[in-house]
Amino acid sequence: MSDKLPAAVKTGILAEALPYIKRFHGKTIVIKYGGNAMTDDHLKQCFARDVVLLKLVGMHPVVVHGGGPQIDELLKRVGKKGEFIQGMRVTDAETMEIVEMVLGGQVNKEIVNLINQHGGKAVGITGKDGGLIRAKKLLMPNTSKPEVPIDIGQVGEIVAIDPALIALLHSSDFIPVIAPIGVGAGGETYNINADVVAGKMAEILKAEKLIMLTNTPGVLDENGKLLTGITPKQIDDMVADGTLSGGMLPKIGSALDAARSGVHSVHIIDGRVEHALLLEILTDEGIGTLIKSK
Repeated sequence: MSDKLPAAVKTGILAEALPYIKRFHGKTIVIKYGGNAMTDDHLKQCFARDVVLLKLVGMHPVVVHGGGPQIDELLKRVGKKGEFIQGMRVTDAETMEIVEMVLGGQVNKEIVNLINQHGGKAVGITGKDGGLIRAKKLLMPNTSKPEVPIDIGQVGEIVAIDPALIALLHSSDFIPVIAPIGVGAGGETYNINADVVAGKMAEILKAEKLIMLTNTPGVLDENGKLLTGITPKQIDDMVADGTLSGGMLPKIGSALDAARSGVHSVHIIDGRVEHALLLEILTDEGIGTLIKSK
């Protein structure tokens, strides 16, 4: 479609992008990559090209990816069914092996390969590499019995992130692609929600932006209408009345934490839209929902 655009339109698009390129030059952009953008072949190509372009114009993209559909597919092949509690995957020892195999191997290397095919220099890592993500067992709150938290297996919460490896990769013009797996004090492997990792990574790296790709236009109200901006009070109300639930809970919680911790702008955008990253970062339009810190 872009080949059919008149030259004047193309130059207008480039001119519109210039102030954003100048504004975000040298800045870190943390991108949570998930949803249809990870499973649709055309969208995967669009994403990889977007990331390479951001790097070439002087930004520092950091990709944190999920892999839920791919994990579910492999679990199904071995006769297991994925189970979730409050948007978090229940992870026994066998499931953890599959999670690590899919996230740290299959999915991570596919993303790295795609970015490199489009001219980038991507490096795939997990939270185990260089002690990047230190974690401990996550115990979920139990609404019916608050005194008895829910144990969902080898699921971790982040204790600390050491940004040294990311800084080293940035200094050599590499694009980090991070699988959300952490390591415990005793060397235990933990599955960590990718939204949580992306949010905390954005905080630690003092990112300019945190962008979360999802399978909806953004955050929707009870009538299914897109909210272009949302405050903590609105979020609390929507969680209380059930408008926000399931997999959106860790996403919205991590986005809000990042916004409150100094990340300049946090966006939840529709990963089903071609070149969604470029539309959000380099145009006047913007897409999706902006999470406000207060």
